Amino acid sequence: MSIVEGFRRTLPLADHARGKRLAVTCQLKCANACLGPECNSSHNETFQEVASAALSRRALLGLGAAGAVAIAVGGLRGQTPLSGPGSSGIGGAGAAFARPVNGSLPFEAISPVNRFVDDFVVPSGYTWQPIIRWGDPLFSNAPAFDINAQSPAAQAVQFGYNSDYLDIVADPSGKTGVLVNNHEYCNPGIMFPPSSDPAELRRRGEIFKAAQGMSVVEITRKRTGAPWSYVVDGKRNRRITVETVFELTGPAAGSDLVKTAADPEGRWVHGTLGNCAGGTTPWGTILSGEENFNGYFAWAADTPAQRRYQSTASTSTETGWEKYDPRFDAHNPDYVNEPNRFGYIVEIDPQDPTSTPRKHTAMGRFKHEGANVIVGEDGRVVAYMGDDERNDYLYKFVSKNKISGSRKKNLELLSEGDLYVAKFKGNSTGEITGTGALPSDGLFDGSGTWEPLTQNGQSVVPGFTTEQVLVHTRLAADAVGATKMDRPEDVEPSPKTGKVYLALTNNSARSAATLDEANPVTGNRYGHVIELTETAGQSGTTFGWSILLLCGDPAVFANSYFAGFPKELVSPISCPDNVAFDSAGNLWISTDGAPSTIGYNDGLFLVPLEGAERGHVQQFLAVPREAETCGPVIHDKDGMVFVAVQHPGEGGSFAAPTSLFPDYGSAEPGDVPNAPRPSVVQVYRA
Repeated sequence: MSIVEGFRRTLPLADHARGKRLAVTCQLKCANACLGPECNSSHNETFQEVASAALSRRALLGLGAAGAVAIAVGGLRGQTPLSGPGSSGIGGAGAAFARPVNGSLPFEAISPVNRFVDDFVVPSGYTWQPIIRWGDPLFSNAPAFDINAQSPAAQAVQFGYNSDYLDIVADPSGKTGVLVNNHEYCNPGIMFPPSSDPAELRRRGEIFKAAQGMSVVEITRKRTGAPWSYVVDGKRNRRITVETVFELTGPAAGSDLVKTAADPEGRWVHGTLGNCAGGTTPWGTILSGEENFNGYFAWAADTPAQRRYQSTASTSTETGWEKYDPRFDAHNPDYVNEPNRFGYIVEIDPQDPTSTPRKHTAMGRFKHEGANVIVGEDGRVVAYMGDDERNDYLYKFVSKNKISGSRKKNLELLSEGDLYVAKFKGNSTGEITGTGALPSDGLFDGSGTWEPLTQNGQSVVPGFTTEQVLVHTRLAADAVGATKMDRPEDVEPSPKTGKVYLALTNNSARSAATLDEANPVTGNRYGHVIELTETAGQSGTTFGWSILLLCGDPAVFANSYFAGFPKELVSPISCPDNVAFDSAGNLWISTDGAPSTIGYNDGLFLVPLEGAERGHVQQFLAVPREAETCGPVIHDKDGMVFVAVQHPGEGGSFAAPTSLFPDYGSAEPGDVPNAPRPSVVQVYRA
């Protein structure tokens, strides 16, 4: 069943939402971060200003591996692609998929799906089904979900709301495993009917606390390659909520900047907030990024440190927690530091439901989209992290100690190390026009440096203590002249090549005065993807870079760019958000914001990175109306793809839903026939 609404004239989006999301999503997810003044009011220069002399092409070639990237991209232009157009004839959306080496997911790209269609669409030969949905009980003492009879106690033992980061971690047998999922925020308007009763609103506030955080759920299947089912009362099942106790680790733990009346030690934090993307470590733990935590607090924003995370003062929040829980009222001197206890990378052990999750201050405090870890050549682990706000920065963390055969020791790796922020330089000074037109050398590319914020566990930023660097990380990054980027989202190193891929979702506020070669489009509505190559090893401090994709619909944005691949053959793509890799090293990109930019539902796209197919964007699936594609997880050797479907039907109301995903009118026990439910979905061969 699907809900399809014919085109109708709609009110225009507010300016702050244009080019990204529904206005209600902006309000609930990030507290209208783009509506007010920019948090980054620093005068950091752009590439063209910091580069006193442009790098020559010969200088770039001297960068070794980074130069090889540039040559490979340039050398492919004009070659005949390995696959041709399919039958749809819509911007190449039906282009046949060229099966990658060692890949197990042959498909023909789907046509883009109109933004008013409420369907989950997959390629011919594949089918889909949810593994678990908002409200599904994790334990036998939990009630079956009833959207009209929600309670805090029930939600605390049911699957949470608004699924984001996802991983499916199989046990050695391949027939059992664990599913881990973030729950980023709540939408009262489609979870509940309207109410103005203070007692009822407080009760709902407690449900919001229980609905957010994370879920750990055991899964099982009959054989490898078969679909998964979740296990009620699984031994590893766990809900992590806004009341779960976390331990602060690293140099800022115990400092005066994180102490409150309820925690005079400054070491124990209740809850995690705004959990967006994440990563899975080589030692099997899950990392989760605390992103838009600022919107959960009423605070004065009367100091430079506060304004760098919340540009304007607030006295109320969407959850209403500040009315009865004093720790969410940062105007209160006893809790002025409570916001300083959020904005970190969280680490949980999905194998041990009794373990205490931790927040790693050594990795810095900002609006973490997530963190993804790779083991460097020297044995130290390196985590890449984006700060998801317009004109904020790209970071990396390098552990002090090396990975070992001891899981116990590895669990401490992210507690000590060095923190860096990226500074980019372009090599086409004076040629960046803001239109997306390529410079004369045929590439947006250049070099960069990782500027240290801490080294050997100590601050190297003049005027900042170590604790200040790690709690007021944005201010420290401002001070070293980091490059302002177009909303850094997911950042992941390829497990095959070590190259790093950065999704920059968009920045409609990018002005002509602030253009640079890594952010080359004025009013960047569609976003882009950067390919970064470390030139001094994974833990080194220099890199080369080039833009892999300038996103958009080629039929509308003539200067869209797909690593030199013929743009008439690609699937339209906008607002790249999360990235992942398959076993062959192909890049997969999920999107968040396509409906408001190119008029299509968000989806999941494959992008080969090597050979003549490099840059050939092909759409694998589309999520339902007003939903965001999160996750994703690619188990191509199993023939399976997994995504988290966040905020389906976000623009509707409880009485008039705009999506019925995933139950679509079913009245079976546990189903919800007349409301959307964020869910984790598996896609496999029919």
